Amino acid sequence: MPNLSNERKEYKEGLISAIGCSVFWGIMPIYWQWLKPIDSSVIIFYRIVLVALVCLIGALILYDKKTILEPMKDKKTVLKYVVAGILITVNWSIYIWAVNADMVIQTCIGYYIEPLVVCVFGIVLFKEKLNKYKITAFAFALAGVAAVVFYFGEIPLVALSLAFSFAIYAACKKNLSLPPVLSLFYETIFLMPFALVVIIYLEISGQGALAAAEMPKYALLMLCGLFTAFPLGLFANATRKLNLFVVGLTEYISPTISLFISIYLFKEPFESIQLVAFAIIWVGLIFFSYGEFKEIKKLKD
Repeated sequence: MPNLSNERKEYKEGLISAIGCSVFWGIMPIYWQWLKPIDSSVIIFYRIVLVALVCLIGALILYDKKTILEPMKDKKTVLKYVVAGILITVNWSIYIWAVNADMVIQTCIGYYIEPLVVCVFGIVLFKEKLNKYKITAFAFALAGVAAVVFYFGEIPLVALSLAFSFAIYAACKKNLSLPPVLSLFYETIFLMPFALVVIIYLEISGQGALAAAEMPKYALLMLCGLFTAFPLGLFANATRKLNLFVVGLTEYISPTISLFISIYLFKEPFESIQLVAFAIIWVGLIFFSYGEFKEIKKLKD
């Protein structure tokens, strides 16, 4: 009985963390829009510096000096984290720019198809198992994107850039096993000096955040490092206490919340073809989720 009670407690805590993380990420477009009129590029450089600082503080609290510096001994590992840092910075940059350019709906499409793109990368690069559910899911995702391309006559570059940049980032981190705080620290610390130099230049030349916004907005900007690290902490807790199938399902909460925010709060135009595309992609996600459920059930049996 005590073991069953502990398992239920772990599951409950993990589920709260997973849902909390997804809800937090889902409402983040509101925060990024609040930072207007600060330019998106300025926000991105501040985010790099502040995330590195928050993760450094977190690492010093949670780990000893030896644990923090251990990855520095392996140059190949360091290089992988530098590349991963560049990739996730590209992903962040596209996302923040798109939100502030009133293109939240495209970011939602990107984050809906992202798990499917990650799956394809796993199959192509790491010879992971392909099944009929994954094939069906990817076919529906392609059909959803094709519907948008056919109707608007243009490729949804923001959506595809978000999905593929994160998929490449995930592939790059496939064999890296640092805890989330240390991982994010190493992904940002090597970019931090460059970002700090750019911030100083922008502020001195009157093109930075201080010139663009009043002090309350600047104070709000100072929270972006914490707002990045906090949901990642929840996500890490969720992955430790839940199986990846449940975590994967909760990840769809985030773009769904953002979609409703974009339509009802930001008043972005939402045409019928976009609804059709989302419906097609969602059918694919149902197949994908069912396939993952069967795989996990098979492993347990």
